[in-house]
Amino acid sequence: MAKFAAANPKAKPAIVRWVKLARAAKWASMNEIQTTVPGVVVLNGERVRFEIAGGNFRLIVAFAFKHQIAFIKFIGTHAEYDKVDALTVAMY
Repeated sequence: MAKFAAANPKAKPAIVRWVKLARAAKWASMNEIQTTVPGVVVLNGERVRFEIAGGNFRLIVAFAFKHQIAFIKFIGTHAEYDKVDALTVAMY
């Protein structure tokens, strides 16, 4: 994500905020994520789509709740997001 933030300075503050939020969170379910982050879209049992930087960018994250691990699968603009399959993309 650091490389993306460097290439997209408008996204950097939002990425930093998201990372802080995710590190502090102890999410155990998709419902807990939805409660914490308004506007999040649950894609399936493990993947969530976040809108960051005022909705200018999209972030897809897969969660392993048992181990408290978040896997960044995609980050990009809406146009870039529209070109990927959100359920299978694995850019990172």
